[in-house]
Amino acid sequence: MVSYRVARASEYLVITGYGIDDIKLAKKAWILPGQSFTRFDVSPVNYTFEVQAMSSEKLPFLLPAVFTIGPRVDDHESLLKYAKLLSCHDRHSNEVKEIVQGIIEGETRVLAASMTMVEIFLGTKEFKKYVFEKVQVELNQFGLLIYNANIKQLVDVEDQEYFSYLGQKIQKEAENQAKIDVAEAKMKGAVGAKLREGLTIQNAAKIDAETKIIATQRQGEGKKEEIKVKAEIKIFENLKDADVAEANAELATKKAGWAQSAELAQVESVKAVAIREAELQREVELKNALTRTEKLKAEFLSEASVEYDVKVQEANWELYKKQKQAEAVLFEKQKAAEAQKLAAEAQFFAQQKAADGELYAKMKEAEGIVAAAEAQGVYVKTLLQEFSGNYAELRDYMMIDGGMFQEVAKINASAIKGLEPKISIWTNGDGSSCSSGGFAEAYMELPRLFQTVEEQTGMTPPSWLAGPKREEQTGNTQPPLLVGRVSNTQRWE
Repeated sequence: MVSYRVARASEYLVITGYGIDDIKLAKKAWILPGQSFTRFDVSPVNYTFEVQAMSSEKLPFLLPAVFTIGPRVDDHESLLKYAKLLSCHDRHSNEVKEIVQGIIEGETRVLAASMTMVEIFLGTKEFKKYVFEKVQVELNQFGLLIYNANIKQLVDVEDQEYFSYLGQKIQKEAENQAKIDVAEAKMKGAVGAKLREGLTIQNAAKIDAETKIIATQRQGEGKKEEIKVKAEIKIFENLKDADVAEANAELATKKAGWAQSAELAQVESVKAVAIREAELQREVELKNALTRTEKLKAEFLSEASVEYDVKVQEANWELYKKQKQAEAVLFEKQKAAEAQKLAAEAQFFAQQKAADGELYAKMKEAEGIVAAAEAQGVYVKTLLQEFSGNYAELRDYMMIDGGMFQEVAKINASAIKGLEPKISIWTNGDGSSCSSGGFAEAYMELPRLFQTVEEQTGMTPPSWLAGPKREEQTGNTQPPLLVGRVSNTQRWE
């Protein structure tokens, strides 16, 4: 049954079956008869692991990590891989988690085995980057992508305290360095205080002398600066006026742009409505096409049923007429009948082949009509059900529908047309057959045998064996077939 399926925003449909070579991915599609579909979610999932690895010094450690992994939605080939390999599993199932965990553990152990513990501890960023690159290469074959990953602080395995001691060492080194920094700061403070006192006295005397000189200079410079400030104020006012004009112009430009954006948004809204209306109209047209298809199915099936009834009646009538005509005609000579029978068989074979060809052509034509209406299977199945699954009856119907029996009747009629043989039936006079049936039948065949020998070889049998003398008649050279009591009843032998 045909159905229309739509996937959610984070889902895809995987369709297989009739008309699809491998698989088909779609967000929405018609599911036809002979096809099946399933859904799979492409949203990423978080996987939490504790990878146990060992450094080059054979020191074991735990690497806690959280990976956010999901199908690669921006690559169609990756989606196909994921749909084929992992879509049948639940995203939270152990199968998918084991696949991901196996890849991560394998790459992490290989990398850790080539590095010392200090290199791993101090180069966590590079270690994380290398692990991600190697894991992503392996996940590509499943169509998966690492969206995010976070490696937590390295942890000692049970009964191991390497990272604890390493942390204590770093802590002590930091404490010692702090003590050194404090002592150095105290020294710099004492020396600096004495130095600053001497510099203060020197700088005070120098400053007094320079103050008088500077005061005189400052007075002249003050007047200059006053004039300069007034000029700068005027320039500033002019610049501000220009800025205001520029701001007004920019504001007008933005208003025009906003108006244009509003008009464009309105036009886009109208066009979006028109596009949605066109899509809905297309769906309506599809529904109408399906309705018309069903209507055509019903019309063609009803026409085929009516045509079948008409052809059956015509075939019966033609067969009845030909049979009645054939019953009115008799064979003239056995030899001629046999020759004509052979000719008739040859003609019948040719006619049968022609009828087979015509039947084949009609079947092909019918297949084309039924294929257009998608009803050929329903038509044949209905006929077979009407015949209760009897293939022989269905075959006879197809032969009648193809006109084969009419052609056979025509051939038989043409084969015996114009023959007028005389066949006599021996009886004992009271309507019953002779008691010595076998002898009578054999005796009845003798005149025909003699006649056939005479026609083919020219030899005449003895008079005592052939029976009474023939009557010389110009209009009829047919000798009586048997001597004895003859009834007027004539029939086919």
